Amino acid sequence: MDNKMFCFQCEQTAGCSGCTGNAGVCGKDASTAKLQDELTGALIGLVKTCGSSTKTENTDRIIIEGLFTTITNVNFNNQTLQDMIDKVHNEKNIISPGCSACEARCGNTDDYDLNEIWNANEDIRSLKSLILFGIRGMAAYAYHAMVLGYTDDTVNEFFYKALSYISFDLDESQLLPVVMEVGEVNLKCMELLDKANTTSYGNPSPVKVTLNVEKGPFIVVTGHDLKDLELLLEQTKDKGINIYTHGEMLPAHAYPKLNKYPHLKGNFGTAWQNQQKEFDAIPGAVLFTTNCLMPVKKSYEDRVFTTEVVSYPQMVHIGEDKDFTPVINKALELGGYKEDQHRTGINGGEYVMTGFGHSAVLSVADKVIEGVKNGSISHFFLVGGCDGARPGRNYYTEFVKKTPAESIILTLACGKYRFNDLELGDIDGLPRIMDMGQCNDAYSAIKVAIALAEAFECEVNELPLSMVLSWYEQKAVCILLTLLHLGIKNILLGPTLPAFISPNVLKILVENYAIAPISTPEEDLKKILGN
Repeated sequence: MDNKMFCFQCEQTAGCSGCTGNAGVCGKDASTAKLQDELTGALIGLVKTCGSSTKTENTDRIIIEGLFTTITNVNFNNQTLQDMIDKVHNEKNIISPGCSACEARCGNTDDYDLNEIWNANEDIRSLKSLILFGIRGMAAYAYHAMVLGYTDDTVNEFFYKALSYISFDLDESQLLPVVMEVGEVNLKCMELLDKANTTSYGNPSPVKVTLNVEKGPFIVVTGHDLKDLELLLEQTKDKGINIYTHGEMLPAHAYPKLNKYPHLKGNFGTAWQNQQKEFDAIPGAVLFTTNCLMPVKKSYEDRVFTTEVVSYPQMVHIGEDKDFTPVINKALELGGYKEDQHRTGINGGEYVMTGFGHSAVLSVADKVIEGVKNGSISHFFLVGGCDGARPGRNYYTEFVKKTPAESIILTLACGKYRFNDLELGDIDGLPRIMDMGQCNDAYSAIKVAIALAEAFECEVNELPLSMVLSWYEQKAVCILLTLLHLGIKNILLGPTLPAFISPNVLKILVENYAIAPISTPEEDLKKILGN
């Protein structure tokens, strides 16, 4: 491909085919995209080196961190990307110092050129992209578990296998099983993260979260990393600073060991793609802990801070010492709002609820099962996934509004902001909208679905359960592959189908799993409910 860049890993990619010009739709420029490809190629060289030499205690972390760094909306900083590439190369030299000094180079452990994938036959490119983007998403989950002290050898070893396989000259029949293995291993990874989060912070329980902002100094914490939020809450105790979650951090309110902090006040704003408007001239500090960063506007660039793998040029970065003093001082300097701020969700609601993880839902399983048996609950809809800026995502709002009054809406990830402030009432004391958490918490939805199938002595596909999903980036890819690994069928996916899925690969998904694009809320509900 003779392009300035090539990237089609997210839903917003230009023309639903790929970003190829000076910059991607996400805001990263061509040089940044090329460095991300170089980083991935360096990781492939590293895992190949480990095929003949023993890895160190740091290698797993470096591979996970490197993959996470290449997820959409994580890193816009060429310098930190180059630093990561250098870290990978240094690790390779530690593992096998002879390679760099070898006079008869075999090339087996050289960095891989990702153009070999982008220029490949479209079906090979499609399958290798599913593997690569899937493990990038899975690496984010593995990273969050790792910072809490939880790892899994099977998960870590699969990163090596997958990175090696995308560099091999393989045909479709050899690649497709690896694609499905991404889903299988990601299920184990999500289970690991669930264990890490619940062991560290307790089982989430339902909680009502205000959208109002109190007067006085405040810090907005966005992303997914609960450990960073905990550390910030500790460092801001008794300093007169309120903490607000944003985006995918909303479910933190449901964890007992985080909710105990009285200065964790509420949720600021809505989903990630609205940040440039919602953060405009904000009189508070903003901490980005993971992906979901957009190019920072002048009106708030002096109050944005990053940590972990997130990086943006000229933004203050909080390093491994986790000293949040610069964030705290900026919040105190700005002073916050002079008066309490009345805010709402996109539908005018004044609060949202969260905390309906598998522990909470299964604790009332008898009520749910009885509701299905007596007809008060007719159907379950899992409506969730990533939000984004592309027109047409109001489909999910309208879909939820039009669902039958006797149906339950399970949701997760930031796509819920399209409808989580709606007041849809309850069924026998159960709220009709149940927020199960972050995209990381898709494991909860899977566990509930399996439990219901066992209770009714049927397969998951025989349940009155329909999945209507929205996708944006690579974590959605690995979750989708996990659902397919479990044999889940009839998934509706939108707002567009991934650009990296070729017609032939799509045909496989349609024939084996009946996956389909969304159409209109009315038509899709008619198809689901048969009326």
